[in-house]
Amino acid sequence: MGTYVNPGSESFQLAINSDIYIDKTGLLEVLNHAIGKENHFFAVSRPRRFGKSMAAGMIDAYYSRGCDSEELFSKYEISRAPDYKTHLNKYNVLHFDTSTFLNAAKTPDEVIPMMDEALLESMKNEFPYLKDEKPVNTPAAMFSVYGREGIRFMVIIDEYDCIIRDARDDEKLITDYLKYLRGFFKTEESKKFLALGYITGILPIKKADGESALNNFTEYTMIYPGELLRYFGFTYEEIEETCKKREQDPEPLKKWYDGYLMNGIDSKQVHVYNPNSVVQSLLWRSQRSFWKNTGAFAALNNYVALNMAGLKDDVIAMIAGESRTVDISTFQNDLTHFKTRDDVLTALIHMGYLGYDLETGESFVPNEEVREVFESAVKVGDWTDVQDALRSSDALLKATWARDEKKVAEVIGRSQQDYASIINFNDENALACAIMMSYYTARKHYYVKRELPAGKGFADIVFIPRNEGGHPAMIVELKWNRSAKAAIKQVRDREYDGALSGYKGEMLLVGINYTKKTGRYSCRIEKLMNG
Repeated sequence: MGTYVNPGSESFQLAINSDIYIDKTGLLEVLNHAIGKENHFFAVSRPRRFGKSMAAGMIDAYYSRGCDSEELFSKYEISRAPDYKTHLNKYNVLHFDTSTFLNAAKTPDEVIPMMDEALLESMKNEFPYLKDEKPVNTPAAMFSVYGREGIRFMVIIDEYDCIIRDARDDEKLITDYLKYLRGFFKTEESKKFLALGYITGILPIKKADGESALNNFTEYTMIYPGELLRYFGFTYEEIEETCKKREQDPEPLKKWYDGYLMNGIDSKQVHVYNPNSVVQSLLWRSQRSFWKNTGAFAALNNYVALNMAGLKDDVIAMIAGESRTVDISTFQNDLTHFKTRDDVLTALIHMGYLGYDLETGESFVPNEEVREVFESAVKVGDWTDVQDALRSSDALLKATWARDEKKVAEVIGRSQQDYASIINFNDENALACAIMMSYYTARKHYYVKRELPAGKGFADIVFIPRNEGGHPAMIVELKWNRSAKAAIKQVRDREYDGALSGYKGEMLLVGINYTKKTGRYSCRIEKLMNG
């Protein structure tokens, strides 16, 4: 199946030869600092396309005795570290991807034996004397090599959690797999032969009876990235510098792909971007969703279809731009123990379909790219009520542009009926959520902002045109048991048009009132010119 022991630098070479490469070699200095210490186990969980495999290839190239990488790293950050040459190409490296064996096995019982046989064969090819010693498994072979040569191993596992995700109902396979991994990381022998343990996955390490199945690992997740924050994903500063070199504007990237908030060890929040989406956007010189065709998309449909208590309500609200509180503490880090809607939402956070604010404990749809993923999920899932409302969204937008007040009120009224089983219409906030969803397709033409500071208060919903000279800007003000006229008056009296200061062109002031007693909407639309 491949060479798993002391790989070369080919993977990292491909990365740095790419049209766009951002230096992440500072990660190696963090790993170097852990060598020879008790805490030399790293578990990195990130969504797909967040640079996990690239980092693993970089680790190969730096540590592996199978290559000479001094020149390769000479112009990058790690070359300036004091211990740069101390660890360069000085270790035996075992690197494998668990998904390789899960995909190749014909039956679940074959997975672990096939994995160990392939790894052991690669060990014997690298160290021929093992053929005579006949070690019982790969960890035993590593211990034997260390005993003979005194050189320790780095063990790097990509897609560590694919068995836990993709074979989630096969408890025997998962148990056998975790037991097998303990041979690399949790035995007395491994304490001697192991210099570094490094595993990657989408989910954090599976919990067993409330504890991690490999509890000697330090975990670096989407929620707690710690000191590894800047090494997975791109920061805006990195994007800005790259765009400057390429003479491209970074602002469209910010509006499309920003949204993941992470707290480093200094508790300072950093905005992190999906690196694959940014690279693809820069290369194509366009903004769209480059992420929704990844393998995890099918799983998203399954999760939202679970429809646990309040889940649909929450997802609809987040698609509309709201945030929702999530208790992340009960999630067992697998896909079989969903006891509450919090567990489902926490899984979606780890998989990158939701952002999470550690300071507020709230989740949210992070950006326009992911919002499109959710929209696709709704369209193909069992969400007929929401589908109907989304289909009427274009009609609502056209009626608003035409200043057809009666038609706007009618379309919103029909949309409310579609949402009635999901959203409890008890206050103005629920009304805002429904209106945001009713105008959902407006996002093709506008940047949509809720509660935007303006004049002497906050404008309820502001629609800022994506392209100047296109469609009119819109300020939508909502009222509950009042009147649409009162909504317009508030916009004017409190100078909410200040939310669009600097905008020049046609602007629509849209007042919408919902009267709970009658269950009816009214609308008033006025036009003015700004600038």
